[in-house]
Amino acid sequence: MDAAKEEFLRDFGEHYGYPNGPKSVDQIRATEFKRLQLQDLVYLDHAGATLYSDLQMESVFNDLTTNLYANPHSQSDSSSATLDIVKNARQQVLDYCNASPKEYKCIFTSGATAALKLVGEAFPWSCNSSFMYTMENHNSVLGIREYALGQGAAAIAVDIEGELHPEISGETITTKISPHQVQRRKVAGSLKEEPTGDVYNLFAFPSECNFSGLRFDLDLVKIIKEDSSKILGISSVCQSGQWMVLIDAAKGCATMPPDLSKYPADFVAISFYKLFGYPTGLGALIVRNDAAKLLKKTYFSGGTVSASIADIDFIKRREGIEELFEDGTVSFLSIVSIRHGFKILNSLTVSAISRHIASLALYTRKMLLAMRHGNGSSVCILYGHHNSMKLCHEMGPIISFNLKRPDGSWYGYREVEKLASLSGIQLRTGCFCNPGACAKYLGLSHLDLISNTEAGHVCWDDLDIINGKPVGAVRISFGYMSTYEDVKKFVDFVASSFMSPQIHIDHGNQMKGLDKGFVDTGYYLKSITIYPIKSCGGFSASSWPLSNNGLTHDREWILKSLTGEILTQKKVPEMGFISTFIDLSQGMLFVESPRCEERLQIRLESDVYGVIEEIELYGQRYEVYSYDNETNSWFSEAIGKTCSLLRYSSFDQDFMLNKIKGAATCRDPKNKLNFANEAQFLLVSEESVSDLNRRLSSDVQKGIYGKVMQVSASRFRPNLVVSGGRPYAEDGWRYIRIGNKYFSSLGGCNRCQIINLTINAGQVQKSNEPLATLASYRRQGKILFGILLKHVSIDGEQQKGDFWLHVGQDVHPD
Repeated sequence: MDAAKEEFLRDFGEHYGYPNGPKSVDQIRATEFKRLQLQDLVYLDHAGATLYSDLQMESVFNDLTTNLYANPHSQSDSSSATLDIVKNARQQVLDYCNASPKEYKCIFTSGATAALKLVGEAFPWSCNSSFMYTMENHNSVLGIREYALGQGAAAIAVDIEGELHPEISGETITTKISPHQVQRRKVAGSLKEEPTGDVYNLFAFPSECNFSGLRFDLDLVKIIKEDSSKILGISSVCQSGQWMVLIDAAKGCATMPPDLSKYPADFVAISFYKLFGYPTGLGALIVRNDAAKLLKKTYFSGGTVSASIADIDFIKRREGIEELFEDGTVSFLSIVSIRHGFKILNSLTVSAISRHIASLALYTRKMLLAMRHGNGSSVCILYGHHNSMKLCHEMGPIISFNLKRPDGSWYGYREVEKLASLSGIQLRTGCFCNPGACAKYLGLSHLDLISNTEAGHVCWDDLDIINGKPVGAVRISFGYMSTYEDVKKFVDFVASSFMSPQIHIDHGNQMKGLDKGFVDTGYYLKSITIYPIKSCGGFSASSWPLSNNGLTHDREWILKSLTGEILTQKKVPEMGFISTFIDLSQGMLFVESPRCEERLQIRLESDVYGVIEEIELYGQRYEVYSYDNETNSWFSEAIGKTCSLLRYSSFDQDFMLNKIKGAATCRDPKNKLNFANEAQFLLVSEESVSDLNRRLSSDVQKGIYGKVMQVSASRFRPNLVVSGGRPYAEDGWRYIRIGNKYFSSLGGCNRCQIINLTINAGQVQKSNEPLATLASYRRQGKILFGILLKHVSIDGEQQKGDFWLHVGQDVHPD
């Protein structure tokens, strides 16, 4: 055992690893999560979805293959037995939250989101109601305000603060809310007036914020329901009505389920895959009986009515709360399965799980906060209350953060995610569907958020730094099977990848890799490659003509799925099996695949096209030609996925300029492109590839990798390969001339994991290389290799009459 783990166990050994449990955490990992070891993965996204165990799934499989379960709405013996198990499952859910069946019912839903939606659509809103919610709430809670506003109710986001007031006998806590602006819509017939009946208000908060990990004080339930006047600030926005409380426990339930005997919330939403990984697509709404009676249900379905008549307006709804709100047949096989998940949790106990996970989270926070660059500046900025050990205990097993460079600028969270993935670490980045917490902790104003959206930023894109500010964060989270070794690998990854041990003075060569031993000789064009169909194989030519869009016919065709998605190797690696060749003299595109017996021939000049349609790609609107069913069937067979072939016709430049106005993008809106990602041409240096191969070989010699890996320039899918000069000299080129053609550089090409894909013996294989090695020395916010070019016209060029590039031509930088 190393010294670091010994120190960790001295501090946390009492709580770490289930010392009094039936199995230690090391035994659990070795026997029930072998797949993590086999794949050499560290999984740190338990807030997104925790992992199911081998033992759990074996129990589920044995249960389903041994017993006969049937629709509980039927009357057979197996249906009756299934109904009994569903009832027992409801009781297990209630027991988990210490809720008495005399006061609460469990309604099964398709997930926590469906449970929240049920409350929103059935709540008795009126124009005098208020929907109040904490800023730290998931979008699934924020969506409830659409129902409230639609009925004329007010919606108010609030920040909750706890102020300590010393007294002689000790300390008391006064809760204060800071309301944001009141939201209200003009709805016909719902002008605010004197209440004519009971008024109901809804207050919603998460038991644990899925952005920061902050745990909310559940005493809020009692204060809101019993005496909201104790909360400073609430009377300024809501002066009448009865308050009801909704807890989003989807995240918090895994380690601290709300005790409903102490904190009698009206509604609690639960997600089972966040508790024990399986089943997905199943959640529950725990609802107080008296609150359920106030809900107004409109739709009825099979299972929710005792009687209905088809041709007149007559229904008799069922009286049972569960039966009334569970539309159709419940997911009974999933419900049968949750008992095996609860068995895992109960064997370890929730309190032991909470202590185990807390020990890992506290240790990780401590290690991240201690990291310093060589100049003394902090590496890691944590979000949430981490300033004191007392406040740290209010945090759940989530750590949300961003990383800084020594000069105070930010590393992009997408860069962190990409490098973590290369190191076998699975985490999450972005805002985690929690826009309020994201804006609050990152200091993003309404103006920032709106301008970022106008700049093209949306969820899940690669825009992580806008105007010098991060627009999201990195999040790690722990589960009951997480280990010290997981933490160590993560902490070592952050230290080795983002911490600068000494002050570095940069004299201009920001990208490492230049070697003074190289002689800067002349350059020439080594090869030309054309890729007619986007993401499919290309072919080389000794000479090739230019067009207004780049190399003639380069990325002029694309494949589109049935759902309209443009297909690439990132999602369909089998596209790499397709090879292409164009014979200009015959005017023919030839396409081959090992999966298809016949070679496909497509005429370059043809009047036989299908309809012209419009597609949008990279913020640009294209008009495209479609092909016949025979052609589309060939490609569908080639990639094993139904698709259609489309050919570039034209594009709407004005649409593109409006779409990306203000966006940070390398794609030149004034330059004509076919279906290339960013630029007309991609250039790679043969010497840079050779230097990369030397580094790959060096890693093998150092024992980092087991076998020699060498890559060719084609791995990077370049259009142009140049030879000569020093490695990475192309980084500094602004303009180049090839023969009598001029090109300007748009900057480096950002690399992703597609360069780690290889095709070997008819199989697509994926590794961490060469991207991992490139990341070790080619990072500058992004991992860059090669440069992007566009063709520029120079006075007198057209009069020379040669619109071709030729292998062997001299290349003159700048």
